[in-house]
Amino acid sequence: MNNKILEKAVQDYIALHLNTDVNQIALAKSPFSSLSASELANQITSKKKSEKKLPTWFNTQGIYYPPALSIEQTSSEITAKYKSKLAKGNSLIDLTGGFGIDTYYFAGKISLVTHCEINPELSKIAAYNARVLKANNIEFKPVDGIELLKNTTDKFDTIYVDPARRAEKGKVFLLKDCTPDVVNNLDLLISKADRIIIKTAPLLDISAGLQELNHVSEIHVVSVKNECKELLWVIDRDYTETPKIIAVTLNHEEKKFSFKKESENKHVSFTDTINAGMYLYEPDTALLKTGAFNLIGQHYHLSKLHPQTQLYTSGIIQNKFPGRIFEIKEILSTGDMKKQKSLTGNVIVRNYPAKPEDLMKKYKIKPDKVDFLIFTKKNKGENIIIKASIIQYY
Repeated sequence: MNNKILEKAVQDYIALHLNTDVNQIALAKSPFSSLSASELANQITSKKKSEKKLPTWFNTQGIYYPPALSIEQTSSEITAKYKSKLAKGNSLIDLTGGFGIDTYYFAGKISLVTHCEINPELSKIAAYNARVLKANNIEFKPVDGIELLKNTTDKFDTIYVDPARRAEKGKVFLLKDCTPDVVNNLDLLISKADRIIIKTAPLLDISAGLQELNHVSEIHVVSVKNECKELLWVIDRDYTETPKIIAVTLNHEEKKFSFKKESENKHVSFTDTINAGMYLYEPDTALLKTGAFNLIGQHYHLSKLHPQTQLYTSGIIQNKFPGRIFEIKEILSTGDMKKQKSLTGNVIVRNYPAKPEDLMKKYKIKPDKVDFLIFTKKNKGENIIIKASIIQYY
């Protein structure tokens, strides 16, 4: 850490230049003899990236920012706050603490929290910021978290770990391909805590994860504004039953859809009856990630349009549904579309043989804030266009 960054004149400069091109700042001469231009550019870049993702840090004076990559890799505040509710007991160790966002929120729920970070510079930055934020119940250790567990007799109520996928691996990955390797160290983790929480990227396949891990009690699929952010695997030492899968949407309100793993392939009803005045339901990405496509329809009393299209209809509104809801105004065929003039609407394509941009060009469709044109298929394979207005956002 370069403590000169914390001087008032420097902090004022950073605040003043948040919207300045950082490339220009990085290439220009630094106005401060004790700081390089690249250091200033990094602080500005990282603070700017924190504005929406980490508003508490952004709005607190005197925060020291790490390299921008650490900001990109860290949890957002909204997801960190949610996962803090999964911790149990009075003591928690975060084995991969990083910038300390998750640790900070765990510290708001747990009496004693330990933050491990193998990068000593990042550990120092996280510790400094915790003091600024008055999180005084966190102990910071610049060590490898797994090695600490191997060499201590201490036990914890909860262990939290966020393994990073190794760079050489492709899009499809397994937990054993991550660092730290929680699969080969699972016995160690279970011996040190009653509960383990593992955060993974949403790219990890749920079935593949269950093959690698034992004693999984819950899997939380967390999304924000229809973007799946993370999977949270809750492991309880003595748990031997089927895990519960919980789709969580964190928007203007928190919504959940949960089920036991063996229930995901329930029967669903299909319909070819789609009329004006009915409602169309589009599940949030968190629901889709669970794979419980039939159960969604059964749980919310919805009928599905097509086996390969995750769109559902109903004659009533289900406001607890995690996803978008549209009121159907009209059902159109491709022939009808050719006759239409001055078409407006946001184009959605679901299981339809064309791209949105091509359809907009073909039918000269102008975008709209409320109206939508949904190109999809009915149960028997007939292509249809649903003209609808949105009444519930993600």
